[in-house]
Amino acid sequence: MSIRVVVADDQELVRSGFSMILEAQRDIEVVAEAGDGAEAVAAVRQHSPDVLLLDIRMPVMDGLEAARRVCGQSECKVVMLTTFDLDEYVYEALYAGASGFLLKDVRRDDLVHAVRVVAAGDSLLAPTVTRRLVADLVRRRRQESTAEVTPQRLEVLTAREVETLRMLARGLSNAEIAGALFVSEHTVKTHVSNVLSKLGLRDRVQAVICAYETGLVAPGDGES
Repeated sequence: MSIRVVVADDQELVRSGFSMILEAQRDIEVVAEAGDGAEAVAAVRQHSPDVLLLDIRMPVMDGLEAARRVCGQSECKVVMLTTFDLDEYVYEALYAGASGFLLKDVRRDDLVHAVRVVAAGDSLLAPTVTRRLVADLVRRRRQESTAEVTPQRLEVLTAREVETLRMLARGLSNAEIAGALFVSEHTVKTHVSNVLSKLGLRDRVQAVICAYETGLVAPGDGES
């Protein structure tokens, strides 16, 4: 069964280039293209894709608002496209529910890999730059907010689920977590599912944000 994708970018060459790369894969089908945020939201409603590649900066409706609507109204996974790895909007996009982001100069293989990873229900958390973004995002939120850290939010989790969340926040894959906890990958997937369900989170990216916000992990943890 093919992974259904919508590609949204206001630059036609970028949009068509990504579409051609993805269409060349046997397991991926580009069901629509969009030139602005409003068209992207409409395309998701019409075609019910698995993944939306969404440029952050677009006319009519920017990618951030489009991401909020898509993530709030569908099960479609959103991957943001940006020119800069520290684009200010990336932070807001993660809070809006995006499953990760890619730079527009992404390599062909990395683009295809990203679509497959997100479609499978995972998130683009492995790259160190993404973990730094999440850590910096939380630092900024704490500086801007007078609200206290609320580790009590994690009290609904079992000890093993807390440990799973901690490892997620450090960027470990399911296989790596399974190895560290001496359990099967199936068991890890169950733990991850329980964490998301109990905390009311959409995906692993939001789980990582939660781990930082509650103080379970600190910026720099797990970095070499």
